[in-house]
Amino acid sequence: MDKKSSTGLRGRTAGGLVAASLALGTTGLLVSMPAAALNLSSLTQSDASAGVKAALEKGAETAVASLGKADGFLGNPDVKIPLPSSLQKMEKAAKLMGKQKDFEALQTNMNRAAEAAVVEAKPLLLNAIKGMSVSDAKGILSGGDDSVTKFFREKTSKDMFNKFLPIVTQYTSKLGLAQQYNSLAGQASKLGVMKSDDAKIENYVTNKTMDGLYKMIAAEEKTIRQDPVGTGSAILKKVFAK
Repeated sequence: MDKKSSTGLRGRTAGGLVAASLALGTTGLLVSMPAAALNLSSLTQSDASAGVKAALEKGAETAVASLGKADGFLGNPDVKIPLPSSLQKMEKAAKLMGKQKDFEALQTNMNRAAEAAVVEAKPLLLNAIKGMSVSDAKGILSGGDDSVTKFFREKTSKDMFNKFLPIVTQYTSKLGLAQQYNSLAGQASKLGVMKSDDAKIENYVTNKTMDGLYKMIAAEEKTIRQDPVGTGSAILKKVFAK
């Protein structure tokens, strides 16, 4: 090969690597992700996108499956929904009067409502994944350990609240204590001594259900980043392995 041909080949090779780097984003795209020190020249944009989508799908499906069952919330101290703070104060007095059962029933009811509602999250999460743009994928790859969770919050929280609320309301409306709380809390909210989001028990439970779901997605995301090989997925291993 003559000197001119060799120079041309090196130029085309360098140009190809630069183009690949630009296709994936700026240099150092994955520097902030401890578990993703990738060889950018060997990772195509298609691989990166597929890897991100696989991570999102696994995180979503695992989280929904773990929560959308009996005791998914009630039996998990990390996401178990507590009584609103104002009711917790009243509960202490109720214990002295032997009326604690009403409060226990309400807390169980709240968590059962969450377990029933969270199942409806799966199609919303999967739709968000389908609609993921190249920009979204880059943001997840270059983001921190909770970038997947942030993506889901941004894309699904509004629709999720509207989807969960009617289901939660079906549960909470059955208990007299919940109605008493709504009445008292509504007055407190008008006086400015309680957040409006907590003024209705069904809103409080819906928000806590979403918080629990996103928390479980974050936990799964952390697992994938720390041990992509353990997922058994070739594409996750390729994109997230050290």
